[in-house]
Amino acid sequence: MKFQNAFKFTLPAAALGILALGLSPMPANASTASATFTVSTTIAATCVLSTTPLSFGTYSGLILQATATGSGTCTNTTPYNVGLSAGLATGATVTTRRMTGPGGALLSYELFSDTGRTINWGTTIGTDTVASTGTGATQNFTVYGQIPAGQFYQSGVYNDTITVTVTW
Repeated sequence: MKFQNAFKFTLPAAALGILALGLSPMPANASTASATFTVSTTIAATCVLSTTPLSFGTYSGLILQATATGSGTCTNTTPYNVGLSAGLATGATVTTRRMTGPGGALLSYELFSDTGRTINWGTTIGTDTVASTGTGATQNFTVYGQIPAGQFYQSGVYNDTITVTVTW
């Protein structure tokens, strides 16, 4: 009889345990779906430019030389040309630049792309511009200026404005 009582107590506990296992929540089988998308951009060939002024100082009738510097950053492998305008003086060209002074007086000067001041710097691609290829890093250039000797005009301040153009 003792055995039966022990069995009576054990059986309901075992049955409850089995029932509890069947009723406990089972993890759901997870489902997934995937998709892909592309990421893209286009890098446009571009250049950014900056320059410093060219200041000759005081001219006394002798040859006077000065330099200005510029820098440009163009996208890697982009071919480009740097050109210098004729300036703003009446009748100026890239080979006969002039600064305007008091009373409209004109003082001739020249801009070159080489230290020897023999290669005129103008605006015609393939003729008188400076060509290079962008590296993606800043590249520097120097403008070599010269006022020829023998110009004796009214004293005062003379100036001009040159436009630097990068073409790519």
